[in-house]
Amino acid sequence: MVAGEGAQRKGGTRSADGAAKVTIAEIAREAGVSVPTVSRVVNGRSDVSSATRARIEDLLHRHGYRRRPTAPGGRAALLDLVFNDLDSPWAVEIIRGVEEVAHEAGVGTVVSAIHDRAGAARQWMTNLRARASDGVILVTSVLEPGLHDELRRLGVPLVVVDPAGSPATEAPTVGATNWAGGMAATEHVLQLGHRRIGFIAGPPRLLCSRARLDGYRAALDVAGVAVDDALVVPGDFYHESGFTGAGRLLGLEEPPTAIFAASDQMALGAIEALRRRSLRVPEDMSVVGFDDLPEVRWSSPPLTTVRQPLSDMGKLAARMLLDLARNVELASPRVELATELVVRASTAPPRRA
Repeated sequence: MVAGEGAQRKGGTRSADGAAKVTIAEIAREAGVSVPTVSRVVNGRSDVSSATRARIEDLLHRHGYRRRPTAPGGRAALLDLVFNDLDSPWAVEIIRGVEEVAHEAGVGTVVSAIHDRAGAARQWMTNLRARASDGVILVTSVLEPGLHDELRRLGVPLVVVDPAGSPATEAPTVGATNWAGGMAATEHVLQLGHRRIGFIAGPPRLLCSRARLDGYRAALDVAGVAVDDALVVPGDFYHESGFTGAGRLLGLEEPPTAIFAASDQMALGAIEALRRRSLRVPEDMSVVGFDDLPEVRWSSPPLTTVRQPLSDMGKLAARMLLDLARNVELASPRVELATELVVRASTAPPRRA
């Protein structure tokens, strides 16, 4: 990254008058709190300690953060951004994209996590009714049918990012070309000469996970390499499952020479498992990830991965939702943004015996 790029990222985007615009994610990072905590302060919620509120309010003031305006009738213009979990840099990239578009439109963003718990989802719905949100972006999460029905009854538009399973509603969706990305990653290590390629999968309930696995299998099939089910191990997109999955692969009678992890966090977990066994990347094992999170360019070695445009997915979902809220017809209800293989230093030809 050149110095100018770093300075621009640190200062946020800029408004038409040239003033720097800070995002909720950046305020949260500087305050040492979570994004939802800042969102609660911005939106006037009372469930934040006075000391934390004062620290966040001070940062909001110092950075000149513009609070959302009120809509006609005195009601605040709001959209809800709902995740299953927020403990991932993946979520931060989605938030960054959504908030940029919402901020430009003068709309506030409420960020929530429902943790796949029906009780949490119902409480979120209660809160949504109370604040009269103008729309919902649902990210890799599942709402029970009754809650979908309630959104329709309230006339609240919904856009789904990376749907979990086949969408149960007519809601528009935004995703990435996960199958193509899985195929590209696998083809890359095949072209380097690898034939035993381990795969650490994501949660099978997610369409994106299944598509990446299908892309892996398709690339092996095209290359005439038989799929060995022992080389496919389960994961959940987080570091620990990458660490565990790599351990399972290394314990095979004939271990792989390359590992494709269906997320960057799992790839980093796999690299740590290799390091603890005194195995070098890529000399002893090539490793590929998926996402291209900001930190992987600084990993040791820098990670070869598949870039999915997470921030752009968030931006597009927000634009679609704002169009729906304004009764503007969408150009397409199903959108997939292109993935791209990014080759760095974690892949190389297999070591010859």
